[in-house]
Amino acid sequence: MDFIYEENRIYLNDENGDTIAEIDFPKVGENHVDLNHTYVSPVLRGQGVAEKLLLSAIDVIKSKNWKAYTSCSYVDGWAESHPEKTDIFIRD
Repeated sequence: MDFIYEENRIYLNDENGDTIAEIDFPKVGENHVDLNHTYVSPVLRGQGVAEKLLLSAIDVIKSKNWKAYTSCSYVDGWAESHPEKTDIFIRD
C-alpha cells in the first residue's frame, strides 16, 4: 500500500483518484496537531488500514517532535489499547 503524504494528511486513492483511506492531523499550535479524522472505505475495512495510517501519522509526528491531541474516536480507542505507543499523545 503506497500512502500519499501531505503536510498534515496521509491518504490512499483508488485507481480513479478517489480517496479510499485517510487520516488528518492539522496543526493546532506551534508543535501540536490534532489527530481528528480517520476514514477507511468499506472495501478496505478489516485489513488493518486504519492502524497503518495511524502508525504512519505517529511516525511523522514523532519525526517533527510534535505532540498530538486525539479528537478522533478511532484514535482514542486505539490509544487506550496501545499505551506503549502513545508517548506523543496529549490527554486532557
